[in-house]
Amino acid sequence: MEGGSSSSELQSIQDAIRCSDVVENRIELLTKLGDLKITEKSELASLAESLTTFWEDYTCLDISQCMLNGAILQVAAKYLESDISNCLAHFLALGTKASIWCGKHLKMTLMSTEESQEEEHAKLFFELLLNLLSFSGASFSFLARFPVSVDKLSLDIVEKFFVEQLNLIKDSISEIKRIQCFESVVKVTLEVIDAVIRLCGAYARAVNWESWDEKLAGDKTGMDVEGISNMNHVINVTKYTIEKLCEIGIVAANNGGSLVKVLNFSWKGVVTLLQLGEGVLATTVNVADIISNLISLVNESLRCAAEAWSSSLKETISVTEARKTFLPVKFYLINAIKISSLYPCQAYLVQGEITNCILMISTFKILLSNEKLLKTAADVLTELLEKASLDLLISLLNSSQMKQEFKGEILDSLFSKGSYRDTVSKDLSKFNKISSLDEIFSLCGEAFPGEKGLLLGRVSLFLGILKFSVDLEEDVKLGITRKLGWFLDILIDEDVYSSILLLEVPGLYGSGETVEVVWQPMFSFLLNALEIFMLVVSPSPARRELESFLLENIFHPHFLCWEIVMELWCFMLRYAEPGMASGIIGKLCSLLKFVASAESVLVPGSALRKLARSISMLLTFGAQSMVDQVYMSIVSDDGAQLSSVMRLALFMEGFPVNLLSDKMKSIATQRIITDYYVFVENFDDKSMRSFHSGAFGVPVFALSASLQSLPISISDIDVKTLKFLVAIIHNYRVSSDKLVKERYCKLLSETLGIISKMNHLYASDEMEKVIFELENLFISGPAASDTQLYECKPNLALFMAGLAHMEINETNQSAKTSVLWDLYHMLLRERHWAFIHLAIAAFGYFSARTCCNALWRFVPQDAALSYDLASANEASVERFMSQFKIFLEKETALLAMTPSSDQLGLLVREGLTLKEMFQKKSNVIPETTVCENMEIDCKKQTGEINGGKQTNKKRKLPDGIRKGMELLESGMKVIVDGLSQWQRIQSSSDELHEKFLSNFSRLEDEVAQLIGLAGTD
Repeated sequence: MEGGSSSSELQSIQDAIRCSDVVENRIELLTKLGDLKITEKSELASLAESLTTFWEDYTCLDISQCMLNGAILQVAAKYLESDISNCLAHFLALGTKASIWCGKHLKMTLMSTEESQEEEHAKLFFELLLNLLSFSGASFSFLARFPVSVDKLSLDIVEKFFVEQLNLIKDSISEIKRIQCFESVVKVTLEVIDAVIRLCGAYARAVNWESWDEKLAGDKTGMDVEGISNMNHVINVTKYTIEKLCEIGIVAANNGGSLVKVLNFSWKGVVTLLQLGEGVLATTVNVADIISNLISLVNESLRCAAEAWSSSLKETISVTEARKTFLPVKFYLINAIKISSLYPCQAYLVQGEITNCILMISTFKILLSNEKLLKTAADVLTELLEKASLDLLISLLNSSQMKQEFKGEILDSLFSKGSYRDTVSKDLSKFNKISSLDEIFSLCGEAFPGEKGLLLGRVSLFLGILKFSVDLEEDVKLGITRKLGWFLDILIDEDVYSSILLLEVPGLYGSGETVEVVWQPMFSFLLNALEIFMLVVSPSPARRELESFLLENIFHPHFLCWEIVMELWCFMLRYAEPGMASGIIGKLCSLLKFVASAESVLVPGSALRKLARSISMLLTFGAQSMVDQVYMSIVSDDGAQLSSVMRLALFMEGFPVNLLSDKMKSIATQRIITDYYVFVENFDDKSMRSFHSGAFGVPVFALSASLQSLPISISDIDVKTLKFLVAIIHNYRVSSDKLVKERYCKLLSETLGIISKMNHLYASDEMEKVIFELENLFISGPAASDTQLYECKPNLALFMAGLAHMEINETNQSAKTSVLWDLYHMLLRERHWAFIHLAIAAFGYFSARTCCNALWRFVPQDAALSYDLASANEASVERFMSQFKIFLEKETALLAMTPSSDQLGLLVREGLTLKEMFQKKSNVIPETTVCENMEIDCKKQTGEINGGKQTNKKRKLPDGIRKGMELLESGMKVIVDGLSQWQRIQSSSDELHEKFLSNFSRLEDEVAQLIGLAGTD
């Protein structure tokens, strides 16, 4: 058609539509109107305006009128593809009117469908809804082709169009499950959302955001009224789009997993739009509320999981189910991280909700880890959420826009005494039950929950931050370092440290694509995280703060905290440069000299002893020269008054004597032996009373502490020790001074301990006198009731165990044998659990090695283990022997049990490691050791005997030698049987018997060596 004729025909059709009251006629005329080829902008404007007036805004949903509105929309959509730049507002007005109408009738349609089954009505309406959404998407795409309109009326129409279209999309998504063609609606909805986001991006790129500050300041010289209007328009439509996309995202999240694409589009759209405007949107959009909504979605998802899993714990949660639960949570967290990184100051406004959510995730992980059926869920949570939740917290802490005081507030809210002080007395019984998960999540609020179960969550969160501390800025590392004191304080809680020692938790290990979830004890996880943090802060200013923390807590009174601090010291010394390590040990040695005192050396928990224990432990990780250096500076300093005291403290606390050089070890041994004999030879009651120091008898304590580590030979300790013990017992009985008696008591205990390690002393004639003196002291004498003697009984038990190496004549009923029975009776009657263990262990050692047959004589009728555990008023030897058997079976249980495949695999790996270590050292000539047998064996392994190199080929001994060895071995067995028979018929030992036994003992040693050599061919 030509322009004139088309214009007249357009006008005539429009007039006909207005005049017609019949819907079918109007639809037919609209079809003709759609067939016209209108190109004139004025005609297009007239058409759009007419279509808007033709739209029927009826109250009831009528099929014919619904068809009419559909025809109107089809005509508008056809001409939308033409050049409508001058009349776009008219088309948008039509779209706005149509959106309002559809939104109003959406719920009406769904309600009428449920009540009267008007399927045809619903089908027509939903087709109209689809057409309208397609029209809206095309309209947004068309808008993106042109710059922002300068007409105020047009701007208002565009903004209203935005509002109504997004409202309709939200309403449609809210009812999506009730819409018949919901898949098509979802598909078109995503296209509209995408078009809206692209339109906002095009608008934002067309605006000069740098002039926004001038506008805020009221200086309009750099901007005209048109520029201000355009910027306001862009901000308005972007702001409203962000808000509506948030609402759509929340609706999609609440509709389960069927709207994953809508969920992704909406929240990703929010993040994309918030990146526009160069930060200007922060002054107009409530970003804090957006972050709060994301956090609420996280909490709600976890709450639903907790409720579902707590109500039906019948089988293990599958990986698929766990991933289905936690993947959306990860999505919310990632978007919250992106937004918080863009607007950290806005995120700080809801930092309470953020930190509370992160704490909930950490606690949830602990709770899941503690349930067998939920360990798979704990795996998936760790894989998907652990790092994401920490990244959310780190995004706040690392922001350069955040003031230091704000970062401190965040750390204080999580890791300060106030965050858990009120929870210490709470009951943790619910913590170990999964049914409390929903309760824990219901406690979220402005303040942190008061449940004590969250303490472990805080610990786990703190360890997670330490583990990933490499991502922290320097000021945050310093702040975390200052929270280490809080960390030790919270570990003191009995439920916390006991759980740390018992729990196993999953953790992320590796980097990049090799990250995997590994289960390990929580205590190991704790140490690993702290060690990682030490490495991270080593080159930073926080290192000095860390060293101060370690120094301040080297005397920590709690056993677990002290162990942790010492592990960190050892870790530092293991990897520190030699100069730094030497400096650390030097400082500690100076401190040792400062706290050293004679009164504190015998007090196990004193500062001197604890520091000596720390130094001894650290030296095991240092070089040999460092051990020698400490010994030279402290132990062998003859000029220092407290040198012997510090030496004793170090030896009593495990000083690594074996790491001393051979020369220094020899010097130390000689010094200890010399001091001991000087003290023993000059010992008398007068010297004891004249010595005012609390550390009287240091040489005795030093010898006792070093017997296991120094190469002290049997010949160094002779019968003078037995005479010394007798003198101590005599002086103790006659002394009336309480302080002096306490010193005698300590000397008595240590001397008993020394003798228990010297088996050869039990064969001495002086031993019988010692036994009678002990019986008189502990049983029959007036001092038997002295409570101070109670402290000597542990070492008395050790002494009694050594009686297995003494010849005891049972047939004679001698006074000595009777005394031995009495002493064992006394020990086995002790009812304190610790003494019961010591006594039964000593008796077990004695029973396994003694030649006595009537062992029942050593057990009293009223032994502690003879009593019935239920009534505690009936005793019998049979019950004792039964309990004794159980004890011995427990002692050998590990040797008797069948190993599992895992244990065998571990042993194989350890064996291979030892084999590699041995091969590396196989060419090293072993140094001379105390035991001659060990020296021969080592030389045999290295292939070096008498200076010659042996090959690895086995050598076969001549037949004559082999046969002779067999006869010699058989002869030894015959002699042993003969000696047993001789001992049974011999009423008392005579000189011949003693000489025969002495010579046979030496012969037995030599034959054992020969048999050993013969077995190595």
